[in-house]
Amino acid sequence: MSPETTSVTGGRTTPPRERVADALRRRIRSGELRPGARLPTQQDLEHEFGVKRTVVRQALGILQEEGLVTMGRGAPATVSAPAVPGPGAEGPRPAGVLLVDRVRAALTAEHVTLDVFSMTAETLHSALSAAMPQITSGSLSPSSVSVRVLLPSPEARLAFPRVVSGAGDPAGTDPALERAHGKVRLYATTLRDQVHALRDLGLVPEVSVDIRTVPITPVHKLYLLNGRESLIGYYQLVEHSVEFGQEEVDIYDSFGFRTKLFRSSSGPDRRDDQDAAFVDESLLWFESLWSTLARPFTLD
Repeated sequence: MSPETTSVTGGRTTPPRERVADALRRRIRSGELRPGARLPTQQDLEHEFGVKRTVVRQALGILQEEGLVTMGRGAPATVSAPAVPGPGAEGPRPAGVLLVDRVRAALTAEHVTLDVFSMTAETLHSALSAAMPQITSGSLSPSSVSVRVLLPSPEARLAFPRVVSGAGDPAGTDPALERAHGKVRLYATTLRDQVHALRDLGLVPEVSVDIRTVPITPVHKLYLLNGRESLIGYYQLVEHSVEFGQEEVDIYDSFGFRTKLFRSSSGPDRRDDQDAAFVDESLLWFESLWSTLARPFTLD
């Protein structure tokens, strides 16, 4: 098998871009590559992993989306510095970091509820994956886990992502939109299977997962944990390159892992009445969409 070929590990196919991203991710998380450090050049990575330059760029794009790497036009990729909370308060942190901590804390409850509104279910899936070792060992042992997710509908003409030029074919299709809808379905299916696995493996006695869609473009992401905590963040559009077929195309897109989340609580750790009121209002907002515009997402 050539280095460029997709590998198969544990029954799962691993595209070359993910293989490269996984290797660099391990170096960052192990401390081999520290915050602020430059990554090897794209040319060096190309030679090290035996892949094309486009694969290296895609791998770096994955790490950028997760908030692990910072890239700029013409500037070498560097390891992102962790966000530092301000004195006396917990500051906003990237979703790919904060949600891991807060989902893990939510799973200490006996009955866990996770309500989510977002562009895809990717960040939630990642957070649950990070908690799996503790669930498997029994250090986190909820009696039930209930997940509800609101995603953009497959029919929605999303405002983003889209090709920078804005040019589509005569039928009005945009490859960036098609790619986005594919990711929505992919991670919705992955999340559903992940939650069901908690029950099937005997880790959580009772689970439920309900995924619905609404015909709108999410401009923010919202996580409601156990009905007492909200995490909200606003998608920011950036321009970056992706590969469609054999062609690299510039698109406007958002990186959900990098979106900074602001936390509010209605529990004992709430800052004030306004903090608690924001959580309550966010719950009402979610329920209003869930019970009116939302429709079941058919995944099979």
